Amino acid sequence: MDLPDQLKNLFPDHVEGENNSNEHKSSGIWMQDDPILCKYEKRKGKPITILEGYTGATEDFKILAKEIKTKLSVGGSFKDDKIIIQGDYRDKIMQMLKDKGFNVKRVGG
Repeated sequence: MDLPDQLKNLFPDHVEGENNSNEHKSSGIWMQDDPILCKYEKRKGKPITILEGYTGATEDFKILAKEIKTKLSVGGSFKDDKIIIQGDYRDKIMQMLKDKGFNVKRVGG
């Protein structure tokens, strides 16, 4: 028994293809009502940009982190449900997220 059959047994009333208003279908990333917070900090004298406040799946946030790092050609990591990007790229990251349809809020400075 494969996964779709198991899901049909668990949820017999579910109809495939129903639209969920909180999900962005084109990119497959969960869209949320609360804004993602974009912070700027200095750690050990070096600037970093921190994105936090995402309420969707962790895997989606990891995919988003990889996409941001690739587009900006910078280093970074994903720890404790936060994306940490090396350097001050708040404006570029906020524009990228707005283009994807996310709500973004700038925090600090």
